[in-house]
Amino acid sequence: MQSLALTLASMAENCLSMSLLKQIHAFTICNNLRHHPILLAKILRFAAVSPAGDLLYAQRLFDQIPQLDTFFYNTLIRGYSNSPWPACSVRLFNEMRHNRLDPDGFTFTFMLKARSRMKMSLPAIMGSDEIHGAVFKFGFLTQYLFVQNGLIHLYASRGIPMAAHRVFNEMVAVDVVSWSGLVVAHVKARELEHARWVFDQMPERDVVSWTAMVAGYSQAKRSREALELFREMREAGVRPDEVTMVSVISACTNLGDIGTGLDVHKYINENGFGWMISLCNALIDMYSKCGCMDRAWQVFSNMNRKSLITWNTMIMACANYGNPEDTFALFSCMLNSGILPDGITFLALLTAYVHKGWVDEGCQLFERMQRDYRIQAGVEHYRCMVDLLGHAGRLEEAYNLITSMPMPSNDVVWGALLAACRIYGDVDMGERVVQKLLELKPHEGGYHVLLRDIYAIAGQRVESK
Repeated sequence: MQSLALTLASMAENCLSMSLLKQIHAFTICNNLRHHPILLAKILRFAAVSPAGDLLYAQRLFDQIPQLDTFFYNTLIRGYSNSPWPACSVRLFNEMRHNRLDPDGFTFTFMLKARSRMKMSLPAIMGSDEIHGAVFKFGFLTQYLFVQNGLIHLYASRGIPMAAHRVFNEMVAVDVVSWSGLVVAHVKARELEHARWVFDQMPERDVVSWTAMVAGYSQAKRSREALELFREMREAGVRPDEVTMVSVISACTNLGDIGTGLDVHKYINENGFGWMISLCNALIDMYSKCGCMDRAWQVFSNMNRKSLITWNTMIMACANYGNPEDTFALFSCMLNSGILPDGITFLALLTAYVHKGWVDEGCQLFERMQRDYRIQAGVEHYRCMVDLLGHAGRLEEAYNLITSMPMPSNDVVWGALLAACRIYGDVDMGERVVQKLLELKPHEGGYHVLLRDIYAIAGQRVESK
């Protein structure tokens, strides 16, 4: 039986699919090996950790294991730390402590990753996070470098550089991962000068630190610095990753630098990045915003796989380029491909209707979006509708639409209606809209200038009669 168990364990370790793993598991139960620890560990590891695994199956298996130890808990905690449900890792950790099982360094590595992915705020004072406190309590704060680095990256992911520095300063030894965590912490906190100072002090740099700086500059619209740093990164012989390249393309887009964009596209193809959907999406966006729709179409057409973001990017490109026919054709192809639209899809379609001036069709689409697709309209959708109605001279309808919005209106929506008032010289509506705008931004003086323009336009029309 021991020989059979080891054979099954080897099969589970080299398994490639859940269907095969279920057969191994069934064979395990039929041969009364359901309590064999090594075999169960291999089966649980594939189900919980493998990209082809099934975390819910792993949870059911875990619940049936009679004698759980730290390894079994670590395996499932690791699985949840990489999943859409990282909070389940905390639940398992608390259950583990309740059952008087001591965590080890791996437990805390997976727990810290889970905490960094959870959508909750962390206090800025080091040690105030309960996982940090547990690391200290069990004596791992000075024992394991990978646990200390996990703490730094926990605080880095939340943009709390002060806490990250405190962990760093108390470490006996640091490595490139420790330094990179500090860079990421400052970038997340939008402290680019501090991030660059740390980056320049690093004895060596890895792809994480380079990418954090390139992305930070790109997101801050300091695009020239992002591209210059990318050039230095290549000269240093550091291979960029997907995140680096998306940030570089974004920098080219911000600058409208099609020449550099073409060089980056060439680099992507030559270095085997061309299959990555996120990069193709970014290239479509770059080419369309730089006025190169032919190249945007070429990237889109050559993609073997397209995500919802891919379709949305191309549909929005066509809408913004004033090509409603292609916009609607793409939407139809998207539905035929089995991809369901979201709010961004409909925002692009409404933009196309604005360009075309199709008011009634736009109103019908606005209703269909909410009725048929159960997509709640956002402020941007209302702004499009106000544009559509306003340009058609249906100012009262636009006003009533804004006042019936289920969320607070903003100056952008009212500004769209004020622009329409200027086109039609509607003084009465203009005064009402300016009153609303001054309630939102009482210190903005430009609205009265626009109102005077409306008075002037109205007067010119009266004189011309």
